[in-house]
Amino acid sequence: MNVISSWDEVPLFDREEAEAAYWAETRLDMRLMESSAAPNNELAESVTISLRIDPRMLARIKRIARSRYLNYQSMMKQWISERMELELRENRSLRSQNGI
Repeated sequence: MNVISSWDEVPLFDREEAEAAYWAETRLDMRLMESSAAPNNELAESVTISLRIDPRMLARIKRIARSRYLNYQSMMKQWISERMELELRENRSLRSQNGI
């Protein structure tokens, strides 16, 4: 079984099957797992922000959230988190392609 000690070692996957096969043969180093876990007090902290959204867009977001049995704010946080991870992976990929 392969062990990775850095998130940079995780490749980008073009198919879910490829990712499943990778994780079936790969595990995270315990130090990487421990460094990735946030202490309990960090998980509880959040900051309130104001975000102006078109009322029709907000209605559509709420409708999508209801169809998934989610709170719309939680769903929006999930979307932001997923997009942030995508951006970080793309930036790492570009840096590695450019030899940075």
